[in-house]
Amino acid sequence: MAANQGERTRRRLSTEERREQLLAVGARLFSESPYDDVWIERVAEIAGVSRGLLYHYFPTKRDFFAAVVERESGRMLRMTAAVPGVPVREQLAAGLDTFLEYVEAHAHGFRAFHRADAAGDQAVRKVYQQALAAQERQILAALAADPEFGAGFEARPETTLAVRGWLAFITAVCLEWLRGSELSREQVRDLCARALLGVLGV
Repeated sequence: MAANQGERTRRRLSTEERREQLLAVGARLFSESPYDDVWIERVAEIAGVSRGLLYHYFPTKRDFFAAVVERESGRMLRMTAAVPGVPVREQLAAGLDTFLEYVEAHAHGFRAFHRADAAGDQAVRKVYQQALAAQERQILAALAADPEFGAGFEARPETTLAVRGWLAFITAVCLEWLRGSELSREQVRDLCARALLGVLGV
């Protein structure tokens, strides 16, 4: 009787909740192993669903990994969005704090996102590159809107290259930090902030 009551009171996950659960499992597995070593059957087993249900949400492994990458990209873009009207220099430290909090709290997702660049599947790498390009555009737009830099700042080829290099820099720093660096979050934040201002020459 108690078991039947438990079954009746157990809440079924909504479509969006189930999708989020599967993506969370995928982020963990893809962060721990290369793309080719992750089996879709293992994802279904950990999530407690049938393989058929997982394929209902994501028709192929490529679709599944691409969704994991897009999920993490969306999170990062939302968390690092610039505040209109506030100079970039003023919000840089706060923005990096928020980003580093995300990296710590969602380490699996962050690692999985950046593993996509090493995936042999060109379609998966394309999704990753598009996500990085979106981050780059977001930073350049914030710089262009800042009176200190001016609208012409965004159009300079060296600015685009500098921002692209800085994104690669903070990725390498954060991945190393997650491996057990002795630096505190505040030290990593200050390092990344100085690096951006340095490459921009301000």
